[in-house]
Amino acid sequence: MPQFIPGLKLSELFYIEVVKPILESEFPNLKYSAGLIDSGSEVLGYDTLQSTDHNWGPRMLLFLSENDYMRNKDKLWTVLSKRLPYNFKGYPTNFGKPDQFDVQLLEEIKKGPVNHRIEVFTLRSFFKEYLNFDPYSEPQTSDWLRFPEHKLLTITVGKMFHDDLNLDKIRKKFNYYTTDIWLHFLSLQWYQISQEEPFMGRCGDVGDELGSKIIASRLINHLMKLCFLMEKKYTPYSKWFGTAFAELKSSKKLIPIFNKVLNTQSWKEREKHLSQAYTEVARLHNNLSITKSMKTDVSKFHNRSYLIIHAKCFSDEIRKSIMNKKIRELQLDNID
Repeated sequence: MPQFIPGLKLSELFYIEVVKPILESEFPNLKYSAGLIDSGSEVLGYDTLQSTDHNWGPRMLLFLSENDYMRNKDKLWTVLSKRLPYNFKGYPTNFGKPDQFDVQLLEEIKKGPVNHRIEVFTLRSFFKEYLNFDPYSEPQTSDWLRFPEHKLLTITVGKMFHDDLNLDKIRKKFNYYTTDIWLHFLSLQWYQISQEEPFMGRCGDVGDELGSKIIASRLINHLMKLCFLMEKKYTPYSKWFGTAFAELKSSKKLIPIFNKVLNTQSWKEREKHLSQAYTEVARLHNNLSITKSMKTDVSKFHNRSYLIIHAKCFSDEIRKSIMNKKIRELQLDNID
C-alpha cells in the first residue's frame, strides 16, 4: 500500500511532474486551464485512505477554448493515454471501466494505453454539465435558488493548477450568495425552525421520546445550517456536514451543547440543552447586525410550557432587510 497522499495534492503533483511536461512537448502552443473543481471528497480536502477505493486517484480536469477543444480533444486523450506512466507515487494512473453506478476503480496495467481520468472540457461544457449554467453570464436570482450548494462549494474550494483561460475569474462569481439571496436563506432556516420548535416538547409530553429525539435532531440540523449561513460558508452534502461544521468558529460552543441534546434520555433535559443552543445562535444572529436586536432567551409557546426561541420573529425581521421585492416576497410555506 503506497503512502497516502491527499487527492488534491496528488493530482497537483501529477499535473506538475507528468501532465504538464507532456503537454509542453506535444502541444507547445496550447492555451489551457487545469485543476480539480468537481465532485469528490478530495476536492473538499476531506479524503482519507478509505477514499482511495473508488473514483479517486491521479486525475484532473483540463479546460480548452472552443476551437482547441474541437481540434485537439481526441488527440489529447490519445497522446496522454500513450505517454502517461502506469504508476504515479505508487498509485495506478489507469482506471477501470465505469460500472452500472458510474464508479471507476484504480486498475493496475503493465502494457497498452492508459484509461486515464484527465477529463477534457470547454468552460461552457463543464459548467453546463455541472451547474446547468453559462459561465459567461451573471447568476440571476433563479440561478442562485436552484444551484446545489455542495457544487458551489467544490467550485470555490477546489484548486486550479494552471489557468491560461482565466477560469479563476469565473469561479469568483460563485464565491458566495448575493446579499439578498443570503438573507432569504437565513430567513428560510429560521422559518423552518419555527415550524417544528414546539414539537420536540410536545412529543416528549405524550411519552414519545423517540419522536422527541428525531425532531430535536432536525432542529439541530437547521441550527447548524444557520451557522454555515451566518459565517457565509457553503454547506457540503451530508457525509461531510458534521466535519465541515466543526471547522466553523461557532462550532466550538455549539458542538458540546448539541451532543448533550442528542445524548439525553429525557425530553425536559433535552429542552434545557436545546434552549442553550437557541440562545447561542440568537446571539450570533444579533452579532450580524442585519436586524434590530432580537431576544436571545427562550420563552413559552403560547400558554403551553414548551420553551422555544420564537424563530418566526427572526425570519420576519430578516425579510424586512431584503431589498429586492421579488426575493422578499418568495414563499416560505412549501418547504421540506
